[in-house]
Amino acid sequence: MIASISGTLRLLDGERAVVQVGGLGIEVLASGRTLGGLSARLGEEVSLHTYLHVREDALQLYGFRSIRERVFFQWLIAVSGVGPRVALAVLSGYPVEELELAVARDDVKKFESISGIGKKLAQRLVVELGDKVGELPPAPAGEAGGPAPSDGFLAARSALQHLGLSLREAEEALRGAPEAAPLEELVKYALTRDRGAS
Repeated sequence: MIASISGTLRLLDGERAVVQVGGLGIEVLASGRTLGGLSARLGEEVSLHTYLHVREDALQLYGFRSIRERVFFQWLIAVSGVGPRVALAVLSGYPVEELELAVARDDVKKFESISGIGKKLAQRLVVELGDKVGELPPAPAGEAGGPAPSDGFLAARSALQHLGLSLREAEEALRGAPEAAPLEELVKYALTRDRGAS
């Protein structure tokens, strides 16, 4: 597999970038979010994580800002009825962290709100991705696409998982918590609620 590409960004148009590596211009298909992040970098050196999709009639290279985004893309295309174009539409709709959260919360409407995703497909995505949620590789510090350090909810969820709760248990314990609350308050809320439920 071609795991990454680095070179000079020569072209951006709609759904693809062309990265010059040596004397070759390599076409890389990507989500709107990834391409948007490259828009000010024409003529500059860029690096993308990649996935090579092999079909009978074509080899297509897909590019991602983070390993997490690439892994989520691979999960998406493993779902029945989801090809690379639909997977890119999903990744164009929301950051990976929000999509992961939507799956954990059984938030079918989040997926339905993405252009080209109907109710049945949205339900299938939530069901089939449910077992994978929480298995994304951690984002290295400073890597684009990782959770923002100020996102108290994601930090609280992570803290609860370190305390032994599963992802779904942590989600349930945080349900109804004030979203703007500091990390300590969110964890305290969740632990108090968790004890009350048991």
